[in-house]
Amino acid sequence: MSRAAAVAARPAGGAGRRVIRAGDRMSLVVHRRGAIVVLALVVFTLALASVAITLGEYPVPVAQILDTFAGGGSDGVRRIVLEGRLPRIVLAVIAGAALALSGAVFQSMTRNPLGSPDIIGFNTGAYTGALVVVLLLGGNYVAQSVGALVGGLVAAVLVYLLAWTKGVQGFRLIVVGIAVGAILHSVNAWLIIRARLEEALAAATWGAGSFNEAGWEKVVPVGIAVLIVVPLLVLFARPLALLEMGDETAQSLGVRPELTRGVLLLAGVALVAAITAAAGPIAFVALAAPQLARRLARSPGVALLPSAAMGAALMLASDVVAQRLLAPTQLPVGIVTVCIGGLYLVGLLIAQTRRQG
Repeated sequence: MSRAAAVAARPAGGAGRRVIRAGDRMSLVVHRRGAIVVLALVVFTLALASVAITLGEYPVPVAQILDTFAGGGSDGVRRIVLEGRLPRIVLAVIAGAALALSGAVFQSMTRNPLGSPDIIGFNTGAYTGALVVVLLLGGNYVAQSVGALVGGLVAAVLVYLLAWTKGVQGFRLIVVGIAVGAILHSVNAWLIIRARLEEALAAATWGAGSFNEAGWEKVVPVGIAVLIVVPLLVLFARPLALLEMGDETAQSLGVRPELTRGVLLLAGVALVAAITAAAGPIAFVALAAPQLARRLARSPGVALLPSAAMGAALMLASDVVAQRLLAPTQLPVGIVTVCIGGLYLVGLLIAQTRRQG
């Protein structure tokens, strides 16, 4: 086996850390506490998914679900489980992980816990692009996905340029992003108001963030987009961590700050756009999940894997609540995540007040 292909693990400096190396250029630092947190979140998500797939207007016993997965079961049960509930669960997990990864990237880039795509206007820009395609151009789902990506990128570039003054400072980026997001909210409201009643109602429901129309035709493209973007995030995880120390320090260590930010900006917006096209703009998961994961894992740097696991668990839990809270009426999952995000912000303010006191 060549050295470039060999993968070796050995203790790194500091307790509870190991470095996994693949050749001379690629390495991954694994923190024991972070690995335990990820494992616990994965187990929780799997357990919750096992419960969620049995719930609904027509409860399906576990034995019938297992029989369905084994290739048996009636046609009705197969449609309920494989075409109705399973795609929704998979989409919720993927969406939560993708939004959390995007939030972790932008919070690290801005060095601010409020630097998530839903706060700085990128979610809103993706929603605007999708609305333009659907309401003005009458595009299908593929065109809607492209519109969401273009809208998110246009919003990101606009925010970035307006925030630029001999570089981009995190706080300035957030303030400019909030302003641009507010303008885009007004544009979205105008687009919905001028639409026909049926289109306006559908756009408003979708705008709250919903998995009610989830199907494999949405899961597959979202999954492909995430599989393309995630390796890019892993590749740039170390440069992103170095940027947290400041541009001058990162540059002295061989990082090109603006190139790194540009690539990560594109990757983060692509994740947001893919989820927005499939389920609408879902707020606060990108804000709360990375911070909760970082507090639990207590790992330095950018906690990508814990953030993804936390986002998946939060999103699936929120969707279960959205389905069952007022059953048989199903709420948009975005309403639940907004409530969770509000509680998170209140808790954050209380914690900061206590520290300052």
